[in-house]
Order: sequence, then C-alpha cells, then structure tokens
Amino acid sequence: MTWASKRQLLYSSIIIIIILFFCYLIVKPFINKEPTCTDGKQNGTETGVDCGGSCSRACTLEVDEISVLWSRVFKVVDGRYNAVAYLENHNPNTAIKKISYRFRFADKDNIYIGKREGETFIPPGGKIAVFEPAIDVGNSIPVYVSFEFTESPTWIQVSNDLINQLQISVSNIRLENENSSPKLFATIKNTSLFRIPEVSFVVILYDELGNAINASHTYLELMTKEEVKDISFTWPLPISDKVVEKEIIPMFDIFSAKLK
Repeated sequence: MTWASKRQLLYSSIIIIIILFFCYLIVKPFINKEPTCTDGKQNGTETGVDCGGSCSRACTLEVDEISVLWSRVFKVVDGRYNAVAYLENHNPNTAIKKISYRFRFADKDNIYIGKREGETFIPPGGKIAVFEPAIDVGNSIPVYVSFEFTESPTWIQVSNDLINQLQISVSNIRLENENSSPKLFATIKNTSLFRIPEVSFVVILYDELGNAINASHTYLELMTKEEVKDISFTWPLPISDKVVEKEIIPMFDIFSAKLK
C-alpha cells in the first residue's frame, strides 16, 4: 500500500469515526431513555404501568374502592329536597381531583322520579359528604335514593406532609331554634399556612339512634392562612326529631391549596 493510500485510508477512518460518534449521540437518548410516568411502560420505580412509585398517579390495584355508607334526601320545603351521599375514602394517601357522580330518586313504590348528576373531588382518607341542594321533584315524594360514580377514578398520591399540614378544624358547634327556625353556628379555622379556595361545609344532624335526620351546607370562596371564621347553616322548617349529634365535614380540593 502506497503512502497516499494509507493517508486516504486514515482520513476515511477519521471521517467514519466522526460520523459514528454523531450517530451515537443521536441514537443514545432513545437507547438509554430515562423512565417517565408517561412512556406506557412499567419501569423505574413504578409498581404498575406509569403509576405507583415516584409517579403521581397511584395504581388502581393498590387502592381500595370508595364506600358509599348511605345516601338520603332531606325535605327543605314542599317539592324540594337536599340529597346527601355519605362516603368513606379508605386510602389515607390518595385522592381524586375530579370524578362524576349520579343520584337517582324513587318514590315509596320504587317508581323512578328523577336524577341529579354532578362532579366532585375526593380528599385523601376519611369521611366525605357529597351534597346536592334544592332538588325539584314536583308533587312526588322521594323515599329511595341511590348514589354512584359514573366514571372510573384516577387516583393521585398525596404526601403525608401535605395532608398533615392542610387541616381545617371545627369547634364551638351550637344549634338554636330547633323547633321553629333552626340555625346552626360553628367556628372554623384553617390551621395551615396555605390559602385554600372554594371550601364547602356539610352539616349532618343525627338522632339518638345515630340516624341522619337532616343536613345543610354552606360555602366560603377562600380561607387564607391560619384564618378563623364563624359559619352558619339554616333550615326553613323545624327539625321534627330531637338532635343528639352534629357533624360538620369540611370539603376542599387538596390540590388547589397554595402557599403564597
């Protein structure tokens, strides 16, 4: 091989090496692609396909279904009722940002008289009250109520730190004028440093047997950090049964709370 041929071979080899190097740089990200929570594969720390581990989405097989403990209607005035579904989320560290639901109503003969649909969030762990106000049933009287979710939930993992910080306390609950124009008062406090928008409160009244006999709700557009407020609930009609216990359930979307 002549000296010129050797030099040409050397130059060609260098060019080929450079081309191969750049080809490697282009192909490398696809060969050694870092696992993500949207790549359609179970990889990295995931315990399912794009769920569990370090992913925000929890795996469906690793969470328990929400229990519907009861669903009932409570008369407001003739022809109008409030509906409440009392639920329990058994998963202390998972929540749902949004899920659709449906109430169905039937009379004493189990004849269907209407429905009410809506959307709600599910906070992590604990009792939940889904409240639908002022349901118009005309001359019918709803006796039987069913509640169901109309779509599969997407569960999101929530850290213990966030759950422990984001708390609303309820105190000083008092019911007045029970037999005439009932009013219930309470003091609530945002014990966290977070701003919590769109906070609703559902109150449920129980008789001596533990049966829910009435319910109402109220709403606040915003609770600032460590804010204390007085809230109230009213009913247009007297409460016929004796109230023995009162339960107020704060409801807010944990994902909407912000530190500011």
